[in-house]
This record gives sequence, C-alpha cells and structure tokens, in this order.
Amino acid sequence: MVDEVPAANGQAADPNAPQFAPQAVYLKDVSFEAPAGPRVAPNTGNPTINLNLNTSVNDLGGELKEVVLTVRVEAQAAEKTVWLIELQQAGAFGMRNVPQQDLQRLVGIFCPNYLLPYARQVISDLLTKGGFPPFLLPPVNFEQLFVQAAMRAQQQQAQASTSPAN
Repeated sequence: MVDEVPAANGQAADPNAPQFAPQAVYLKDVSFEAPAGPRVAPNTGNPTINLNLNTSVNDLGGELKEVVLTVRVEAQAAEKTVWLIELQQAGAFGMRNVPQQDLQRLVGIFCPNYLLPYARQVISDLLTKGGFPPFLLPPVNFEQLFVQAAMRAQQQQAQASTSPAN
C-alpha cells in the first residue's frame, strides 16, 4: 500500500500508525439512455431532474477496500424520460491500522467525496456527447448523509429491541 516514509525529523514513521491511500479510481459501470435523442418536444418547459446516490463497500482482500458510488440521474419533461444516466464510479483504497469507527467514516464520507468529481465529469461528458447541455452534479454533503443513515440504523435497532418477540 504505502511504503514506509521517514517522518519529518528523519526517523521512521510508526508502522502501527493508521494509513490511508487511494490506489485507483475507475468507472465500474455506466448506462446512458436518451429515448428521443436530443430532441425535446417544444413547450415542455424545463425538465425535472431526479438524483439518487448510493454507496457500497467491497473488501478486495488484504488492506484494500473498494468503494462504489452509484449515481442515477434522470431528466423528465411532460412525464417522459428525456435522458437517464446510471453509473458506478469506484475506487480502490488502501487502509492499514485504521480503527473501526474511523474506517466507517472513511468509506462513508471521505471516499464518496473523493469519487464524486469523477462521477460529475462522466455525467457531464455523456450528456454533451449525447447532444444535451452538460449537467453538473450538485455538491453533496456525505457527512450529513452518513449521520442520517447512522441515526436511522439506531432507530431501527431500538424498534427491533422493543418489539415483542413471537
């Protein structure tokens, strides 16, 4: 993952210190659909944009984890799909000696933030190549989404423990 790097004072860094390093960023899967091509019926107004994000983590063995940011963006006008993009932007990240709590935050917040600009570029490029104006994904607060997901999980656990067992 990361070779031992001398510390600033010339001594070797602690081999047990947490280490994190992006290893690769890649497009895992992509789909672009434009049922009517770049033609949009006149007087339909601006399309409605629907955006869905999801992340998943896969163990690649050893100290490598794969984080996949799945993005689904759809533009609809007059209740018809103008264009639809589904992509999986992935990254391999080396992690060594990272405490579990920090590991969850790395893969749930930092890694998706790292991958988002790549996904943003792919979406913009696909739309331009499809004959549409570019669309830039808005900024996403992955920290807030991470906290909300953790709160939902706690609530579900609390409900499961208070519900009567049959």
